[in-house]
Amino acid sequence: MRHTWDEPAGDMEAATFARILEGLRAFSPPPKVFFGGLGEPLLHTSIVDMVRQARMLGGKVELITNATLLTPQVSRGLIEAGLDVLWVSLDGATGESYAEVRRGGTLDGVLENLMAFRRLRRPAINPMPALGIAFVATRGNVADLPAVLNLGRRVGASLYSVSNVLPYSAEMASQTLYGSCLWQRGDCPTPYTPRAELATMTMDAVTQPALWDLLRREADVVYAGVPFGAGGNRCPFIERGSAAVRWDGSLSPCPPLLHTHVSVLDDRQRLARAWTIGNVNQDDLVTLWHRPEHLAFRQRVQAFDFAPCLHCGGCEMAETNEEDCFGNTFPTCGGCLWAQGVIRCP
Repeated sequence: MRHTWDEPAGDMEAATFARILEGLRAFSPPPKVFFGGLGEPLLHTSIVDMVRQARMLGGKVELITNATLLTPQVSRGLIEAGLDVLWVSLDGATGESYAEVRRGGTLDGVLENLMAFRRLRRPAINPMPALGIAFVATRGNVADLPAVLNLGRRVGASLYSVSNVLPYSAEMASQTLYGSCLWQRGDCPTPYTPRAELATMTMDAVTQPALWDLLRREADVVYAGVPFGAGGNRCPFIERGSAAVRWDGSLSPCPPLLHTHVSVLDDRQRLARAWTIGNVNQDDLVTLWHRPEHLAFRQRVQAFDFAPCLHCGGCEMAETNEEDCFGNTFPTCGGCLWAQGVIRCP
């Protein structure tokens, strides 16, 4: 995605990171720190020390990597630094399918690094850091998912996160596993939508055809007391009280608003313009967190009274996050794929 935008890139400076740590000390209990985003954390020459400093705050620390640079030396450093969870992007179970998604990477090299990481962890029932596998599913690799789970067991993974791909081109949009049919399946039931409540059933050759047919219908389906497709109109970042800080210190309420980017749904492009609250180099983290416009935005998102742009897409307002037909002004979230449960971050 970074090849499609006109935005400078860089490494976070030590002074900026120190400002973040200073701000985090004011929060109780200590919040979780997650190293990740649209970049590779292990490229930063000070990443092991940054993990160590973050862990000293007392909260959990997680990091996501493609594991290409996860040498035994780096693994040992992350383990000794107290990292809680190491997430690894693993999007294929064969060399060919992996290389199709991770251009320039090799599956054999990644698996070799992960086996070394497993050997270096102290033996325990729940060895630390925990290892998680993040899989981005497309039409080209979804058949690899069972095999990826098997690879995960081989390298000692205990956590798995499966997301759809965020397409930023027409070619990538053709590889998505969702589309307009997703929004017609009852994810947003109305008072006139039929409701079906199902008890827990064994998923086998007998039940699968009938259950699949029911799920495809325009119905509000509740399975074992849990609404099916209930991930819509809820921001995972706002609900868990998070914020995102860019390499230059700019702070946003969520990763999707950290960078201006284009995504594609079916044949429509949507430009999401970045929105930042301020910069940790100019204001402390507590001030930015409590800034009135930040609090007001979080309240708007929790109410989620935005136009259903992904369900509708019938006007030009759906092509940006500037405003919507409900009268909401920038930034609007009705077209956010994260808020509809389509894209998930570990």
